[in-house]
Amino acid sequence: MKTLRYKSYDPAVYLLEQILVKLGFPVVISNYFGKDTETAVKSFQLKHDLVIDGIVGVKTWSKLLAIENTLFNNTDKLLSEKDLMDFSKKFNLELAIVKAINEVESNGKGFLISGRAKILFEGHVFWKELEKRGISPEKYVSAKTRHVLYPKWTKKYYVGGEGEYLRLETAASIQKSKDFHDAAHASASWGAFQIMGYHYKDLGYTSVNAFVEAMQVHEREHLHAFGMYLKANKLLPLLREKDWDAFSRAYNGPSYKKNQYDKRLKLLYFKYTAKN
Repeated sequence: MKTLRYKSYDPAVYLLEQILVKLGFPVVISNYFGKDTETAVKSFQLKHDLVIDGIVGVKTWSKLLAIENTLFNNTDKLLSEKDLMDFSKKFNLELAIVKAINEVESNGKGFLISGRAKILFEGHVFWKELEKRGISPEKYVSAKTRHVLYPKWTKKYYVGGEGEYLRLETAASIQKSKDFHDAAHASASWGAFQIMGYHYKDLGYTSVNAFVEAMQVHEREHLHAFGMYLKANKLLPLLREKDWDAFSRAYNGPSYKKNQYDKRLKLLYFKYTAKN
């Protein structure tokens, strides 16, 4: 496992924070190792007679994994080499391109420790989804719902991990109706590639429920949905042409240069080409 410490930004941090939450530590689950995580790690180290440095190296990982022995359940839901090869053939893409895209986009494991698909609930999208259904969201804002229903994007209410399911369930149960249920599930991003639920129709699913059910099955379903997203948005030709700049701009928007999305894709493509 990777050595992690304060300010580390890595998918492994998401896994670490899931474990800490399951062990009862109050941390926000994300890919960022913040002060809350450092405090939790130090508390864990103190409790288990480890060096109290806030760094998650081999010894701290070993103790965490020994205690959390259910960690590796549901590993039969993970992508395989064959899944990537099948995707490559289905969408007529070089395998090296598929592997590069997978490494950049999948952002770690697509399932939580519990076996449920990773999600992130977006309260501002929920607001818009209710409006699409002719519902005035303002009527339903209260102290109990303001963390799941708001007009503008904010990361303020993110909790990550299983906590995102609690937010989803809160939103869906504001009113017991199909509109609220569907709007809530359409307002979360799902799986390894974090595809928003409201895309379900463009991706070929008969309902948002059908999409959500597929996302709970296997990471290959996450990959399939991602492929259908690329197809629906006419992004596949840009990948076939290896036009990294045009693809990144179309997929990520004008801010793609800030995180060097195009450069990362290109370098990973060459890495996987060299391995073949």
